[in-house]
Amino acid sequence: MTKFPPAPRTFACIALWALLLVRIPILHAQTAVTGAATQLAPVVVQGRDSDLIGTAVSASQGIVGAAELDARPFLRRGELLEVIPGVVVTQHSGDGKANQYFLRGFNLDHGTDISIGVDDMPVNLRSHAHGQGYADLNFVIPELVQQVDYNKGPFFADVGDFSAAGAARFRLFDTLSRSFASVTLGDYDFARLAAGGTERNRGSETTGALEFTHDDGPWKLSEDSNRFNGFLRRHWTGSGADYRVTAMAYHAKWRSTDQIPLRAVESGALDRFGDVDPTDGGESDRASVSFDATVNGADATTRVSAYAIYYRLNLFSNFTYFLDDPVNGDQFNQRDRRWLVGGAATRNWSGRWAGGRSETAVGLQVRADFVGELGLFHTAQRVRLSTIRDDVVDEASAGLFAKNETRWNDWLRTEAGLRADGYRFKVDSDDPLNSGTRLADIFSPKVGVVLGPWAKMEFYANAGDGFHSNDARGTTIRVDPSDGVTPVDRVTPLVRSRGAELGVRTSAVPGLVSSVALWALDLDSELVFSGDAGDTEANGRTRRYGVEFANFWRTSPWLVVDADVSFTHARYRDDDGGGTHIANSIATVMAAGVTAGREEGWFGSARLRYFGPQPLIEDDSVRAPSSLTFNLRAGWRAKGWGVAVDILNLLDRKNYDIAYYYASRLPGEPVGGVNDIHFHPAEPLTLRANVTRRF
Repeated sequence: MTKFPPAPRTFACIALWALLLVRIPILHAQTAVTGAATQLAPVVVQGRDSDLIGTAVSASQGIVGAAELDARPFLRRGELLEVIPGVVVTQHSGDGKANQYFLRGFNLDHGTDISIGVDDMPVNLRSHAHGQGYADLNFVIPELVQQVDYNKGPFFADVGDFSAAGAARFRLFDTLSRSFASVTLGDYDFARLAAGGTERNRGSETTGALEFTHDDGPWKLSEDSNRFNGFLRRHWTGSGADYRVTAMAYHAKWRSTDQIPLRAVESGALDRFGDVDPTDGGESDRASVSFDATVNGADATTRVSAYAIYYRLNLFSNFTYFLDDPVNGDQFNQRDRRWLVGGAATRNWSGRWAGGRSETAVGLQVRADFVGELGLFHTAQRVRLSTIRDDVVDEASAGLFAKNETRWNDWLRTEAGLRADGYRFKVDSDDPLNSGTRLADIFSPKVGVVLGPWAKMEFYANAGDGFHSNDARGTTIRVDPSDGVTPVDRVTPLVRSRGAELGVRTSAVPGLVSSVALWALDLDSELVFSGDAGDTEANGRTRRYGVEFANFWRTSPWLVVDADVSFTHARYRDDDGGGTHIANSIATVMAAGVTAGREEGWFGSARLRYFGPQPLIEDDSVRAPSSLTFNLRAGWRAKGWGVAVDILNLLDRKNYDIAYYYASRLPGEPVGGVNDIHFHPAEPLTLRANVTRRF
């Protein structure tokens, strides 16, 4: 049974929040003290109905606007990425962790081969305690997202690390047209309270927002998840330049119900929403300050940016229960504490070359991660028993890119790019044998050809190289940290990917934007560092190819239909006798929805998401089942007020969010453990109701 009414402490938070909304003047938009009206530049928000013909350089490139994000019912924050065709977002643990991402036959874990950014700041964390490329989006407040720009494949010179499968960039609003206060309540003591607004003065705007979320979840162990977000941005213009300074802060604390063994559920020993280790959970913090400036010249534009980020994670997990330690259990603690600083400078200019119109960009991107604490510890009920490994890591990189787009005539465009990246990995480990410094560099050429438009149709051909970096600890490791003796192979610091794509985009039918992309991607190696074990995990060369078909149809000003389908074939290129299937590679992804409504009056959205069965081991003898979810939103809005009800997992389907196959041991089982499917169930039918006031 569900529990709709929130707990008394949640009611107290709501009361405090309401008082806060009344007392903070910044949340009410106003003009300058002089009383003179401020003329604001119009904010152009693009979306999927922008056909991008004449501007896109690949068929799988796109933009999603704030209106499309606002229309969708979301269960969790990471699902903001599911607006990208072919992307699946799930969770295998507590809501305070980064989500699991899937795209183009990749189980991207928490972000290994998808590059995610917010404005000019990276989200992916290198050499992370829990997993390489860890990308936690919980610090993003949805009401502040102006649009999401995305592309797929290693074809874009201005995107470097983690971008083999794709890249997504969240662009946040400089100014909110109206202040807002929002309260959402739902099943399992869910409560979300958010408010924000803009104070305007001549030539500048200051935007602030706050958010609090509490959720106990459907689990037998109350998740007791609490998340706090804060946002403050100052934006101003002057002398042909545009400036912004942004501060963001995030804190989360939660208890986890991690994946559970199927055998225990089938025997009745464990509830579907039960847990094995009730002391799993974690705490995380993120705080950042960033600056960027865009200076427009007569024939060129210069953009510079800089950021400083503080990050901390303290995570407790137990996936094998009593397999390695039959007495104390196998819980482990991963700790990550770092400063991350970086910046970029880009120069764009226009001209003519060989009779064609030319756009050229040259840029430099630098980044340094100073990881003061990168630890893996054996624990029991969150009490430390031993140290598996404890490291200090300094990782720095510089990337230089250049790209040129030339319009040779009315039907031919080309884009050529080259990227050069250099890395320095320095590890100071508790075992001197695993300490050291390594240098690495890689060059990544890119090329694209666009033919058209003809009858509102363009054809694309793209090819290019990309890469992802590996965990710094894996680049210097020599011996297994569990015994300090057994030799371990070091990983390749920078792993190359090679991709190609053919596609077409059309908007010939009024209101309908459709695209088809045929793609292929090779990775030289998927040898990675395992943060859960403290050593390297060998995976071979891979090849993936597939087709994507995306459609967005605005049939009228008040009705939108979208439908996307992706098919992928993913295999290891070498068979060592165990098979060539790639675990957790999803072959089929479908998403579709209908959205209806005007600015005032009734509105609604109905959506489905399907991802097909997937292999869990290389010989394909064990597979996870498919997942089909229906979500529904319905509401009414007028004169500054809006109400909405979300029904998530409308048919209460017993889906898996994710499944793995490995050995674990429960009390009383054989010492060697039992090979089994371990799964994290998707949340059941869930109701949430929202009230929003706009000023």
